[in-house]
Amino acid sequence: MSEPVHTFTAEPLQWSPYLTPVRLDEATPEQLDAMKVTPSNKKVSDYVLTLAHDPESLAVRSPLFNAIMYGRDGLSRAERELGAVGASIVNRCIYCASVHAGQFNRLTERTDVIARIFADGPAAELEEHQQAIFDFAVKLSQTPPAVTRADAVALRDTGLSALEMVDLVLSAAIFGWANRLMHTLGEPRRPSA
Repeated sequence: MSEPVHTFTAEPLQWSPYLTPVRLDEATPEQLDAMKVTPSNKKVSDYVLTLAHDPESLAVRSPLFNAIMYGRDGLSRAERELGAVGASIVNRCIYCASVHAGQFNRLTERTDVIARIFADGPAAELEEHQQAIFDFAVKLSQTPPAVTRADAVALRDTGLSALEMVDLVLSAAIFGWANRLMHTLGEPRRPSA
């Protein structure tokens, strides 16, 4: 088994669970329903299979996550990914930062923004629009009560609509939760050769 990864990277990583994931061929009907899979589906991640130990929570988590990260209106996918990266940097979730940095790079066809964030952390200096999104996600993740009306005004002054601001709050906030799940249930590793 490869060594755990402790530095931020946009390279794809594996997530290695501490708990034994549910075996797809042994899953209960409730677990299968929560995963929305059939026994012939072999591409369910270890993360989902680990969360399937609590099918009631998983059945709520996945639709919520998908609605927040893949919604059609409001923030663009890349901007949601940037919010997720901001939260994951603060929470030191190497795996989530890797996944969402890779998505941001793919969606924007740029690598310089994430390279700057990984080099400088929360102090990274970005283009104005990206800076506002990143700074807000970082601030919300560091100390939620520190976010004030002035932060909303700054986002509006950058051109974000009310829906886009809500999307940003949701994309950063769900990673406060997702990062903690990742940290306590497993660890990031380089893919096995």
